Amino acid sequence: MHEPIHMTEPIHLRTFPARSFSWSRVNSHDADAMATVAGIVSAVRTMGDAALRRYTVQFDGIDAAQSESWSPQVPASALETAWADLPEALQDALHRAADRIREFHQTQLPKAIDLSGDMGEWFAMVWRSLSRVGVYAPGGRAAYPSTVLMNVIPAQVAGVDHIVLASPPQRDTGLPHPYVLAAAHMLGVKDVLCLGGAQAVAAMAYGTETLARVDKVVGPGNLYVALAKRAVMGDVGIDSIAGPSEVFIVADNTADPRYVAADMLAQAEHDVEAGTVLVTTEPTLCEAVEAELNRQLESLPKRDIAAAALARWGAFVVADNLDEAIATVNAAAPEHVEVIVEDPERALSQIRFAGAVFLGPYTPEPVGDYYAGPNHVLPTHGSARFASGLGVLDFLRRMTVVAYTPETLATHSADIVTLAEAEGLHGHARAVTIRQGPL
Repeated sequence: MHEPIHMTEPIHLRTFPARSFSWSRVNSHDADAMATVAGIVSAVRTMGDAALRRYTVQFDGIDAAQSESWSPQVPASALETAWADLPEALQDALHRAADRIREFHQTQLPKAIDLSGDMGEWFAMVWRSLSRVGVYAPGGRAAYPSTVLMNVIPAQVAGVDHIVLASPPQRDTGLPHPYVLAAAHMLGVKDVLCLGGAQAVAAMAYGTETLARVDKVVGPGNLYVALAKRAVMGDVGIDSIAGPSEVFIVADNTADPRYVAADMLAQAEHDVEAGTVLVTTEPTLCEAVEAELNRQLESLPKRDIAAAALARWGAFVVADNLDEAIATVNAAAPEHVEVIVEDPERALSQIRFAGAVFLGPYTPEPVGDYYAGPNHVLPTHGSARFASGLGVLDFLRRMTVVAYTPETLATHSADIVTLAEAEGLHGHARAVTIRQGPL
């Protein structure tokens, strides 16, 4: 992780013509980090709670080793206290946001398929929820109760039996951030673990003497969390391997440079690796936005982080027309796309690859982070070419069902036997013919 720069002079973003712009966020992982994660995952898998205790001391500064009765389980009383201590306005905002998120995700519940054939055969596709899901909630430099909502609520809507939430401890309390605990309490999540980093992912994926393993691990985190999810993938399911956040803003001459600059800064303050790109048909808008960026940076509490992100991953892209601007977006397949143009609906019809799209000048990306209802856990690093945001379907499995009658099997048996024998699978053929009479 690169250290934030301290602003001493104005920020100047690079400007590219759309035809020569290439957005590449290659997953290049430090070899030392990968080796560290592999060691942590292996130790937790083989040593269980003893490894968790050791890593909690080593990485989180919590002296868990002093207590033989140490447990990562957060007491129910801590969850209740965290909720009770929240300001009423924040409690109300979390409740209203949760209601909107739940309402949107309930519309995603799929219907079963139920078909009958001409000869009495029956085909179906039914949906079954996962049994146990582990949710990772970051809590190091910042805490995100909104992430708790976005990961837990779809699992609840899907009908997951048991949800485990893991979040790293704060050094002063030895417990996860109170906002994370409060959000868990509000949603009724009782199994909360005081675990962070790769060791939390490994503990949920493989279980220990005191923790049962889960079927899937979801939720964002730092590089070590991402690499741990990659390491356990296949032994359990994962949602995605998330990279730094990013936004592309498509704007024409109707866009207010103040809004565009504010939205770029909203993304840039996440992390020094956050990507912020303005794609516009108006070259003069770049100049106006750059002036606004520098003006608004002066009063931004995280201005050093935002300035570093803009310097590293910020860009202006000038397109000849809106079609070229949208082609630039589709080629990048970014996590977030804002569309601030005269006819945003027409532009939307051409956007094929994006995690989430925000239409019009009054739909800044933060409405999706917190409140609108769709999920904010989205594909990054160009993976919107093939992946989608987190939803209810991520916590469900499809299962097909087939039921034949004697008449159906008799009618279809000749074709089945022919295909089986063509593949050299005579036992397959026999399983059919034995039901038609003596061998």
